[in-house]
Amino acid sequence: MKQHSITIRDLADLPRAAKAFLSEIGENRIVAFFAPMGAGKTTFTTALCKELGVREDAVSSPTFAIVNEYRTAAGEPLFHFDFYRIEHLEEALDIGLYDYLDSGCLCLIEWPENIEPLLPEETLRVRIAVGADGSRTLSWEDYS
Repeated sequence: MKQHSITIRDLADLPRAAKAFLSEIGENRIVAFFAPMGAGKTTFTTALCKELGVREDAVSSPTFAIVNEYRTAAGEPLFHFDFYRIEHLEEALDIGLYDYLDSGCLCLIEWPENIEPLLPEETLRVRIAVGADGSRTLSWEDYS
């Protein structure tokens, strides 16, 4: 098991952190961000999408839609989930959750706590911690 962490000093540091994160996650296609409200899940997801060539104006939090689909610069689908408003696991299943997760496309998940029993074993679980100085630290383990 290998431990990873990336610290984001401030908003200007987001592009560097997003690039580093994408290079470190390797072939992981399902990424779940565990963090409290206001920790920067959507902000970091937006930075990841931008790094992958998604039009910045296309990225928005799917809080009400639950899932947004974007296209990377390479034309590949990328799925962005926000399960904040999910109250029952069936709601995630009703949107075809497993079709997305089994697609082989990158799936970025906010508020995975609300659907954790449905997440596949191979899900990369990333924690975001907020520092006293306003920095953010992403940490995760992988089994490669």
